[in-house]
Amino acid sequence: MSSPTTVGREKTSEITPSQKFEGHTDEVLGAIHLPGGQRMMTCSRDSSLRVWNLKSGKQIGDDWRDGEREVYTIALSPDGTKVASGSEDGRMRLWDIDTGKVIPKWTGHTEGVWSVCWSRDGQRVLSGSNDGTAKQWDIESGKTILAPIKTGDELVQAVIYSPDMTMFATGAVDRGELAHETQYDKSPIKIWDTKTGELVAALKGHTNGVVCLAWTPDGERLVSGSYDYSIRTWDTTTWKQIAVLEGHTRFVHGIAISPNGRILASASWDKTARLWNLDNNQPISSPLHHASNVFSVSFSADGKLLATGCCDNNAFTWDVSTIVTEAGLDELLLDQRDNF
Repeated sequence: MSSPTTVGREKTSEITPSQKFEGHTDEVLGAIHLPGGQRMMTCSRDSSLRVWNLKSGKQIGDDWRDGEREVYTIALSPDGTKVASGSEDGRMRLWDIDTGKVIPKWTGHTEGVWSVCWSRDGQRVLSGSNDGTAKQWDIESGKTILAPIKTGDELVQAVIYSPDMTMFATGAVDRGELAHETQYDKSPIKIWDTKTGELVAALKGHTNGVVCLAWTPDGERLVSGSYDYSIRTWDTTTWKQIAVLEGHTRFVHGIAISPNGRILASASWDKTARLWNLDNNQPISSPLHHASNVFSVSFSADGKLLATGCCDNNAFTWDVSTIVTEAGLDELLLDQRDNF
């Protein structure tokens, strides 16, 4: 799990992954856990989705493919039977978990789809695209619900439903926003009414674009990761900023919240993933080092295993349970209700 290394006179403990998943021939942009706790799935710029055995690290079956365009994002349906994917070709695809085949293919976006999110009831999927729009799709009909949301932003790279499905949030970046801007006066996060498509709030605070979002399970906080290297938390009643989590030294490209709502994971182009204590917004451990930029993070259903997708063409898993326990914070593995 951890190997001691000496830095000067101090002893530190370098955290090592539980497993490495090798096989993709290009950057791994997404990694998610599958039902049952035995498998995970990845998507890549090599145009494939792949399923892996968590214990052995070996690929299960053949690659999942439909065309030769990069697959940017994947999300598992609430019932665990389907995966939604977004690709470079602007198309949305639904995949059958059992067969590995595309069920329907939806066309509507005119540029790549960078983010997809299921509604909690599994009846719709939300998508965000580099065409500047967000769309809600009805699973049964395959048609869009309401008109496309024209966000006013150039690249919509993050979308997420609120837990109660009354709202959804979009995170965006403009072309060329790859460095800090001294006069940044934009609202890269926007909140929308799910039923009407009307704008509810526009959040200012970040000093560059936002490319990842996560909602706490209780719906009380929205968390954002940005090209300004920071993570910020927002009160979803007042839409005021609560905290700024600093530590990454490059773009924050992925975030995920543990199922109990107490641990945040972040992925960055500084070649690390980090774990944060959402009770006090402090780091839990030293960074989880990778050989290249880290694109994505996701928790297992029990919150005890983290998956990361990396630009070195590999995916990894990390033992959250051990990391948190070694930090003396094992109470973070419990549900809040267990403390009363």
